[in-house]
Amino acid sequence: MGLTLLFFFIVVSFLIVRVGAVALELSGLQRNKARFQALSAFTGTGFTTRESEMIVNHPRRRRIVTFLMILGNAGIVSVIATFVLSMVSSQGILRPSLKFVGIVIFVLAFFWVVSREKITSVLTEKIKQKLMTHMDLERITVEEVLHQAQGYGIAIVEVSQTSRLAGLPLALADLRNQGITVLSIERDGIPIPIPSAQEEIRLGDRLVCYGLLESIRELAL
Repeated sequence: MGLTLLFFFIVVSFLIVRVGAVALELSGLQRNKARFQALSAFTGTGFTTRESEMIVNHPRRRRIVTFLMILGNAGIVSVIATFVLSMVSSQGILRPSLKFVGIVIFVLAFFWVVSREKITSVLTEKIKQKLMTHMDLERITVEEVLHQAQGYGIAIVEVSQTSRLAGLPLALADLRNQGITVLSIERDGIPIPIPSAQEEIRLGDRLVCYGLLESIRELAL
């Protein structure tokens, strides 16, 4: 019984972290940062100063991280308690050493399975659909990071399937005439600084733009 509960809490903890990561991603946070921040909040390991500001200054992210912290405290205590219970219980036919080996094998096998890209993509997409359907969470495709006088500032625009920019080179996107300068493009976590006019805008790109924030917000429509 102790081993069954331990395996159950490990699986549930993983799902909680993954749901939190997807929710943070929907708030406009980059995927790799969202996953790291969700794991940090759940385990209580903290954040770097710069990334903590990205959380505490954003109401939705603050709520998500708060729930992760609360559930993380309960989850870690449950995992530790069930681990100790499974090792010291006098019931059962397995010796503690064999139980420990079984736990290690289960953990390694479980994380090997969930680390497969195909499985991860399917699971992430299903969680995303559930959050957007049942919790009224919508993907934020424009994140304002700097405000200046007269409506100018810097914002990050994620190129979604509905964006008119996908597939166009920067020259044909005609952003200059709208008073928008693309400072860099983040693609698969890799920055492309000062992109050339021939650089093609791809689905999933994150454009770091400077200009009138109202004009930048219209890019996501």
